[in-house]
Amino acid sequence: MGDAVKEKTGKPSFFKGLKAEFNKIIWPAKDTIMKSTVMVLVVSLALGLLIGILDLIIKYGLNLVL
Repeated sequence: MGDAVKEKTGKPSFFKGLKAEFNKIIWPAKDTIMKSTVMVLVVSLALGLLIGILDLIIKYGLNLVL
């Protein structure tokens, strides 16, 4: 029975601690998020193109060898 009492008193303090930690979060500014998003998209497209070009080179290279 003592364990059940500990669980009930532990939950509110957990949520209070969670709220306190959540309030410590420093959210990035909107322009920082936009710059990061654009960079992720640009790098993803560049890597996609690079992988596609390498795939074509390897494909044609293997066709020549075989």
